This record gives sequence, C-alpha cells and structure tokens, in this order.
Amino acid sequence: MRCLLALLIVCAFASPAAAEFPDRPIHLVVPQAAGSATDTLGRIFGAAFGDALGQTVIIDDRPGGALTVGMDYTAKAPPDGYTLCVAPIGALALTSHLVDPLPYNVERDFAPIVVVTRGQMLLAVSPTTPFYSVKELIDYAKANPGKLLNASSSNGSPGHVDGELFKVMTGTTIVHVPYKGGAAAINDLIAGRVQVMFESLNSIAPFAHSGQVRPLAVTGEHRSPAFPDVPTVAEAGVTGYAAPTWTGIIAPAGTPKPIIDKLNAAANKALQSDAFKSKIAQIGDDIGGGTPDELAALISSEYKKWGEVIERAGIKLE
Repeated sequence: MRCLLALLIVCAFASPAAAEFPDRPIHLVVPQAAGSATDTLGRIFGAAFGDALGQTVIIDDRPGGALTVGMDYTAKAPPDGYTLCVAPIGALALTSHLVDPLPYNVERDFAPIVVVTRGQMLLAVSPTTPFYSVKELIDYAKANPGKLLNASSSNGSPGHVDGELFKVMTGTTIVHVPYKGGAAAINDLIAGRVQVMFESLNSIAPFAHSGQVRPLAVTGEHRSPAFPDVPTVAEAGVTGYAAPTWTGIIAPAGTPKPIIDKLNAAANKALQSDAFKSKIAQIGDDIGGGTPDELAALISSEYKKWGEVIERAGIKLE
C-alpha cells in the first residue's frame, strides 16, 4: 500500500513535466552569418515551421570554422528536439572533405529530418566588369591569370567549391576570397572590389534582378524559373559542369523517433504552406519534403560525389 501511494505521488508530480512536445521554443541553428543564404532560408522556413508546430522557432546564427561551429554546437546539444540545424550541402557533403580534424561525424552525430529546398547557385559578376557571358569571363581569366577575384560566403561553402570546380574545368586562374557571410561578399561584388561570385539564389537573386550584379549562368542541370533567360554553366560552354544545391534540417543523433516523426510531419506541412511556397518561388528554388530516410540517402550520395570532385580538383581551405 505504501509503495502504491508513493507511485501515485511520483506520477502526480511527473505529469506536468511530461507535457506534449514541443512545450517550449525550438532553436534553429544556422551555421552561417546573418544575411547569408542559409540564414535567409532558415528565417523563411522557421516562420512556417513554427506555425505548423504551434511553437516559437528562434533563429540562432553560429557562423565560423567553414560551417563547423554551428554544426558542432548542434551535434553536442541535448537530443530532445529543441535544438535543430539548417544544414546546407556545404555543411553535410563538403566540409568533411575540407576540414581535418572535424569535431563531429556527419553520419554518426546527426539525425536527418527533412530536405527543405533543392536549388542552385548563380554565377554573377560585378557590373563594373565588361563580362556579359561565361565565354567572355573565361577568355579574360585565361589572358589575365590571377587578376580576377572570386568571392564566396565562406571557406568550404558551395560557392567556394563551385568556383574551384569552374576553374579546374575551364583551365583558369581566379583568386578565391572568402568572406564571413554572403552579404559582405555581395556588397563588394556590387562595388567592384571583387569581380566574380558563385552564390545561392536566395541570397543574390534580388541584386541580380535589380541590376546591381550581372547574372551569367546558373550552376544546376536546368535553368532556374527565377532566371529563365540565364543559361546553365554547361549550356554556356563548360560541358559537364553541374553543381545543384540543397538544404536539410537535422537534429542531434539520439533524438527519439517519435520526436523526429513529429518534426518531420510539421516540416512537410510548413513546406507546403502558401507563405513558404510563395517566398521560395520568388527565389527560384524547388520545394523539398519527404522522409528522414530520404535526406539520409541524399547526404550519403552527395558526400561521396563531392568528395571525389574535391579530391580531383585538389581543393583546400586557405
């Protein structure tokens, strides 16, 4: 009888603490700076995700270390569903090949939730340059090795790797200049302090549409709906070039499956909301979605693909 009474008391006190997930705000880590492509997407997704969950989503920018600072913070967070990460292709398929030692293991230390978007980069040049085509850019770079500066949002970012792949495939020498975030890099591109940039559509598209930067090509396998008159890099003469992008949402490994499933369901609902779809359509990316297993398979295949590209291109962090 005494044991039964004790059990009833414990249950009575435990019930408020066992409130249904989520019962407090969720932190959505962004491993890049405020104003970057990943930060912009995180804020768009976070608003729709919060509505779907019925809970506040707080954006937590943690840039640095070629995306590793925010990723490491996420890996070491409690696996309770309250710390998630907006992880772009750079964080999940590129950095592991570029940073040694890496303080975490992508496949071991994270639990995939969902693919948020699939997209591509825009190859843009400063309006202060005389380049109006990829061919003109390549011809000048070959005739003037080392004179052009190629900005990227950070070391190890897709913009960095896409630029290095472009140089290898075109036989050009263009100097890479990494920034701490895409916003500062774009500002210098506009001003002509750097001449070339590969950047995510959700960061640079408004500046390309306004004429502040000049779009030459997109890096994917098809043209972007946001820039139907802009060719792919392959169409522009660099045969075989293809560098599509994608971004996923991940949690720390060990997050319970019921929580992962609830996060996945809410994420898919958010991705299909009118607010999210309209904003992504303006950017020109494709809506993601699907299961955690589909994101896991994408991470695995892209990790292998880009590892081979990085090794072949001899890409190293400055």
